[in-house]
Amino acid sequence: MDGKPRILIFTGEGKGKTTAALGIVLRASGHGFRILVIQFIKSNPSVGELKALRDLPGVEVLQMGSGFTPPADDPAFVEHRKAAENALGVVLKALQSKRYDLIVLDEICTAIAKGLVEEDRVIELLRVGDEKVCLVLTGRGATPGLIEEADTVTEMLCLKHGLREGWRAQRGIEY
Repeated sequence: MDGKPRILIFTGEGKGKTTAALGIVLRASGHGFRILVIQFIKSNPSVGELKALRDLPGVEVLQMGSGFTPPADDPAFVEHRKAAENALGVVLKALQSKRYDLIVLDEICTAIAKGLVEEDRVIELLRVGDEKVCLVLTGRGATPGLIEEADTVTEMLCLKHGLREGWRAQRGIEY
């Protein structure tokens, strides 16, 4: 529509934001799309979704985050910010290449909310894409600016969560 990319956001406090995005990846792979998934926060290479995604045709995955983000006054925060900035550079190159049909920016909303990247830089980046690419953004705390740019926004609402009820994170369910 009007030369701009399709933009979907999965945000909110509830579980399932990345899972929803990966459902789109699964569907798009089945249609022969060229797909790039960039993870802005996550850094654990042994999670189940990475193992499965590597076997899907047409899917590339880049974990570019440094794991759980420390507070901004922690000296390690600088490294997390550099990692997020590097990931933005990769997104820009991917959009400019016009090589991908679908690009997932996993936890980009969280990266903005935690101060790792600036909202206006991300919005500028989204505008580099054209109508041939679909961008899926995930993470808690989607900003008003991102929501305005998107054409579809889903907020995951947590009514009850097993981890709060005493369940431990389970392989194949949470990771």
